[in-house]
Amino acid sequence: MIDAMDLVTETLLPRYQKRSTHHRPFIVGIDGLGGAGKTTFAKALKNKLKQKTTILHLDDYIVEKRRRYGTGEEEWYEYYALQWDIGTLQSSLFQKLHHTLDVTLPFYDSFSDMIIKKDFIYDQNTIVLIEGVFLQRKEWRDFFDYVIFLDCTHEQRTERVIGRDLYLGDEKERVAKYERRYWKAEDHYLLHDDPIGRADHIVKVP
Repeated sequence: MIDAMDLVTETLLPRYQKRSTHHRPFIVGIDGLGGAGKTTFAKALKNKLKQKTTILHLDDYIVEKRRRYGTGEEEWYEYYALQWDIGTLQSSLFQKLHHTLDVTLPFYDSFSDMIIKKDFIYDQNTIVLIEGVFLQRKEWRDFFDYVIFLDCTHEQRTERVIGRDLYLGDEKERVAKYERRYWKAEDHYLLHDDPIGRADHIVKVP
């Protein structure tokens, strides 16, 4: 019986092998809403692929707290539009992946709440897996060669994120935070960016 990972590789690898550009890495997005299992899926996909593969976690490249909290904007907007420096990642990551083999990324150090520059090592034959939420926003979508969307029910995702994000307070506080900040941003993403409709492959998460 063919499992979900086999189905992904059966469509992804022919795209990689028949790619028209060989001067740059092959860029794969692993998209999905909070709690869909993107990090776990990315690791499993890397293990499945025999080609040279590396993973970038979008949450490693968020901005400092002062730029994403208490800005005067609604919390959902802070998460969707301000959590990452969209323009900087467009130029320092996505554009460079297409045009150079030398990328330095703005890594967020949570202990110091500072941005640290880190080099990203790859070559023109690397499959770069980028996992994170909101990958298919209009500023970034066209840089991907292949996008996978992990489709997980709201109930499943809620159980996961409320169970794991204990730092947000008790369960009532966690739910309230998600309602104000995260779920509203995700609803905006689904409505305006159509990530399910635009993905190359949809994986139904059991």
